[in-house]
Amino acid sequence: MGKLRSLALNPPSRWHFQWRDAVILLLVILTCASYWTSIPAFAPKIGSDDLFTNANSALQQDDGAEHGTNVTIAPEGTKDGNIMDSLINAVDVMQSNYFQVWAGLWPTAIDWTSAVIATHIAAAMSTVSSSTNYAIQPGPGDYALLQKPESLINRFMSHLIGFYFGQDALTLRSEAYDDMLWVVLGWLESIKFVDSHSTELLYAQGLPSWYGEEWVPGFAHRARIFWDLASGGWDASACGGGMVWSPYLQPYKNAITNELFITASIAMYLHFPGDDNTSPFRAREASGPSRVPIGKKDPKFLDAAIVAYEWLASSNMRNSKGLFIDGFHISHNRHEHAGGRHKECNIRNEMVYTYNQGVVLSGQRGLWEATGSREYLEDGHTLISSVINATGFNLASQTVHTSASPTNSSLPRLGTWHGLGRHGILEEACDAHGTCSQDAQTFKGIFFHHFAQFCQPLPAYVVKPGETVDIPSLERLKAWHVRKCGG
Repeated sequence: MGKLRSLALNPPSRWHFQWRDAVILLLVILTCASYWTSIPAFAPKIGSDDLFTNANSALQQDDGAEHGTNVTIAPEGTKDGNIMDSLINAVDVMQSNYFQVWAGLWPTAIDWTSAVIATHIAAAMSTVSSSTNYAIQPGPGDYALLQKPESLINRFMSHLIGFYFGQDALTLRSEAYDDMLWVVLGWLESIKFVDSHSTELLYAQGLPSWYGEEWVPGFAHRARIFWDLASGGWDASACGGGMVWSPYLQPYKNAITNELFITASIAMYLHFPGDDNTSPFRAREASGPSRVPIGKKDPKFLDAAIVAYEWLASSNMRNSKGLFIDGFHISHNRHEHAGGRHKECNIRNEMVYTYNQGVVLSGQRGLWEATGSREYLEDGHTLISSVINATGFNLASQTVHTSASPTNSSLPRLGTWHGLGRHGILEEACDAHGTCSQDAQTFKGIFFHHFAQFCQPLPAYVVKPGETVDIPSLERLKAWHVRKCGG
């Protein structure tokens, strides 16, 4: 999926290990696995001031991706490397080998997976930014020192800007509702990255505004347009509500579209900065984007997320292991109901995918931030426990189920399948057979991205307006959340 280049980049001397660091590394490596073993090692110069050495030379050669080199960094003082080195190199490999700078896209990606990869790039750069010490005291050489990680961040920010123009936004406007919602999440993640990086950089150094801020209005407008378009998929005529997957096929209410709508809606409430651009690409239609300017914290987004979550929670879209199935087809049963035909979601597609267990997690986290209701976090932790158990790892006994598959299994030597893996390893059903499509190859990265967002330490406040915070209760909740996420 994309194309760009990689050179030796030494990590800053101060990294803070976070869930986000480890997990975003995993999701990017999952996408880049076929290239990982071919990357040679490089030993950086020893010294605490060696911050992203050679990042500027990487920038100078950026557009020549096709004849670039990929270099793995072995951090000083460690044998096996560290998380941040691997994260930076994994992102660099992704962009060096898959991203076309001149076209602003990943040529081998399809529309929705492109949006997902852009989301991962923005999230990874947020981690790099938050892990860099911008508060160094000015002194001889310090400004140049600061520019090394900044060059890296600016390099990948330029790729996100390129993708803003390379993304096939017009075609996506006529695709399925889940495709549209990946677009919303992608540009909101870029907005979060810009906001967090601007805060880290400007407050610490008192510098003028960062150029990335100029792109927030464009990112916000695209997120708004696609949320408006996707919201047309809410269908109260069957099954009591819920999003349909596509406007062009027989009605199908599936987990991923509804989870995306929950997560995108609450993310719009929390992170959308407002939009006064009143000129969508086409005239207003019944299900098209609104021309009315919209501000921050619009309650319609919060209301949509709450209603959609309540519908999903009561939809019976889980199996006996507590995992979300793929979705429901709709039967048409004639009863003596007022209003004629009664439509019921009762034809289940029992297939289970990893990303169906992941996307809702950041929605649950966001709903807690917006409402302060502990129920959302409890639901998320219950789902995570179900996923872990479905890999064959027993949380109660802290043991891995290792028995062999039945002799009539097509893969008897791999061990018993537990619903989402075996031997404590998360899998798609297609992994062992080697038959995964590009869609399925992307699923586990999506799961870990949203798992990382869910398991970040809770903030010192919640967004719910008009209420005071019970500090002792919040502190207990934060400690509980950390314990649960830490296993």
